[in-house]
Amino acid sequence: MIRTQVQLTQPQYTALKGLSRVENVSMAELIRRAVDLVIGSSPIPSRELRKQRALAVAGKFSSGSSDVSIRHDEYLADLYAK
Repeated sequence: MIRTQVQLTQPQYTALKGLSRVENVSMAELIRRAVDLVIGSSPIPSRELRKQRALAVAGKFSSGSSDVSIRHDEYLADLYAK
């Protein structure tokens, strides 16, 4: 684990300290859980997830053209021009 330092307001500290007593876990553990929740709810998918999504769809669609790998720049230019 990496050690870091955070600053809390007095009400945050008091609430966190009380919750750590009730849950019988450290304040650090509660902060790690909160960080995990924020990361998990982020609208930006992780690099690994983006890679998995790209690999999952690779090769699943057909353009109907056999020369896309050669003329992809021309096809894109045509699409953007429209």
